[in-house]
Order: sequence, then structure tokens, then C-alpha cells
Amino acid sequence: MRRVTEQARTAYGSTAAGEGAFAGFGLPGTPGSPEFWAAAGAPASLPAEDGGWVTLFLWRGSPAGVGFESWSKPVPLHRWEDTDCWYAEVRMPPRLRVTYQFLADDGEYADAFNPEGAGGDRSVFATPDAPHQPHWPAVGADDVLPVPATRIRWASVLLGGRRTVRVHPVGGGGPVVLLLDGDDWLYLHPAMTAFESAVANGDLPPVTLVFLPSKDRAAEFGCRPELWEAVRHELLPLVAESGVRADLDRLVVAGQSLGGLSAMYAALEFPELVSRVACQSPSFWWTPGALDRTDLLDGPAGGSIAEQLRERPDLSGLRVAFDVGEHETGMLPHCELAEGLAEQAGATVRVSRSASGHDRAGWRHALLRDVAWALA
Repeated sequence: MRRVTEQARTAYGSTAAGEGAFAGFGLPGTPGSPEFWAAAGAPASLPAEDGGWVTLFLWRGSPAGVGFESWSKPVPLHRWEDTDCWYAEVRMPPRLRVTYQFLADDGEYADAFNPEGAGGDRSVFATPDAPHQPHWPAVGADDVLPVPATRIRWASVLLGGRRTVRVHPVGGGGPVVLLLDGDDWLYLHPAMTAFESAVANGDLPPVTLVFLPSKDRAAEFGCRPELWEAVRHELLPLVAESGVRADLDRLVVAGQSLGGLSAMYAALEFPELVSRVACQSPSFWWTPGALDRTDLLDGPAGGSIAEQLRERPDLSGLRVAFDVGEHETGMLPHCELAEGLAEQAGATVRVSRSASGHDRAGWRHALLRDVAWALA
């Protein structure tokens, strides 16, 4: 078990006393008292001696646990005596931004004390040493995010089914930024607002955002051509006809996880369509049949993308930014191999690591930064 600082020991050691039990975390009074709940806020952290953190999570009401996206298994909450205060002191590594939610018998809930949400049932927390994410506003779990006024009803012959694609010109519009898993960036994380802020601040040129939702991620984002044939022959012509200013000749594809895999696949197989890519935590472990494995990461390093990269003698026309969460260590061998092979094949490559696990909350800053770099 990791050691903690004297300040943290004071917080822990005083729990038997009741009064000021969590004073080290800035909470006065006895847990469960009106004074205590009036002061409760977002999770608070104290430094551990090994450089990590001890973070206090609070839940008011019935028995529950706290679940984390990709970083950790759920952690049970402990009840403070016979009060309505449930808490967990969670050990965290340096530099971590994570999505979490409270897990109770009757459902999943955002943190009522945390003003930064991610959809209606999740919240976002960052350790004090995690880098700031400029342009991304703190949005409450109950807030309704703005959506673009322009929408395209896309009935795809090549993919089948219907889907709604939103289109938004930022700063008057410009090069198209195709956001895979577009609904996540519309309804969980305020990408529209963040891009508006970045363009207004001069960190990005004007762009036109196209939010592409997925109907079946495993089928559409594998290394198959159907999605990109449909984008080229069906979706982009609809964007051109939408009345929104959009420069289709300067297209950036941004994707995460399987979306990052698909973005890189498109750059390799459809270079005349996709020559600028921003991918975060791309699933370069993927090979045909990989989704049937018990451990998705237990396969050949770099998967099918590495095989394709070895066959590409010249990628000098490709500009690709790679980003991986520094806490998703199992992904690193797959991504590092693909990053190196892309550079060896002549692509212009940017490599970075985000202070997160496999988590959209950690990819947000890289999304803006890497789209700007891809268009530079």
C-alpha cells in the first residue's frame, strides 16, 4: 500500500473522532452533518509521498460504489457510521483525468457535487497535476449541450440504415473535420463549444465540423472499405449540398479507439480522400477476429495496421498525429510500433501522450491540438 503525506494521514487518522474527519480534504464538521454537506464539492485530492494522490469521493444516500472508465475496477464506498454519507479514499497515479460515475442498485449516476459532467450519468475528475484543457467548458450532468442547426438525413445505400449527421461551420467554416463517434462529441463532451473557443482564440483556423455517428462500431470501424466508400460517394456530396461552407479538399479525420483505427486505415487505403489524421488511442491491436479474443491486446503488435504500413513504401503525403493515454500501458506496444512504421514510410508524424487512460475525457485536448497541427 502506498504511503501518504502527513496531511493525508491527519485526514485518515481523525476519522474515529468524527468532528473534522475529512478536514484534510477541506471539509468541516462531522460527515453527514448539514455543515459537512454544505461544504461538499467535487472530489478532492491530497498528495501521496510516492508522487501519486489520494482522492476523496462522496455520495449521499444509499449504498453505492464508484466506477471509472478504463482506469480502474469499481471501488466500493464505505458508510460513515449510521449517516447518509458514503465515501471512498481512492489512490490515484500522477497526471490522471478520468470519467467516473456512482453505481447504485437502481442505476448509474453522475456526481451531484461535481460541476463537470459527461452526459447525464457521468462526471469528470482530474488530479491537481493533470494538464489544463483550455477551451473545454465545465458542463454539468444536467446541462443540455448545443447542437448544430444543420443536419443531414443520410440514408446510406452502402452501409444500410439511416442516420443523422450534424454539420457546424466554426468561424465561418473551412476545411472539413470529420469527427467519428460524432454523437459522443455532441452529447457527452462539448466539442462544438470547444472548437468555437479554439478558433476564436486563434489556436485553430476556421473549420467545418461534421459529426458522424456510428450505428455498429465493431462492424463499421474495422479495417473494411465500406465506411470510407460511403463517406466519399455519399456523405461528402451531401455535405457539399448542405449550404454550409466546407472545403472538402482539406479533410481531417479524427477518431478515437476503434475510430482511430478506422481513420488510419482510411489514410492507408484511401490516400486520395484522407491525408490528414488525428487519432487518439487507436485500436492498433485489431486483426480480423480480434474481437473474439478474451484479451483484446493479446495479439501481434500493431495488428493489421502494422502489416499494412510495412507494405506502404511511400507515405510522404500523409500527416498523422498519434496520441495515447499514458496510463493505458497495454496499448503502448501496439501504438509505438505503428507510429514508428508510419514515420519510416515517410509520413509526417506527431506523437504525444495524454494524462489519462482509454478515456474520451483525456483525449479532448489532443483532439483540438492535433486537428490544428494536421491543418498547419
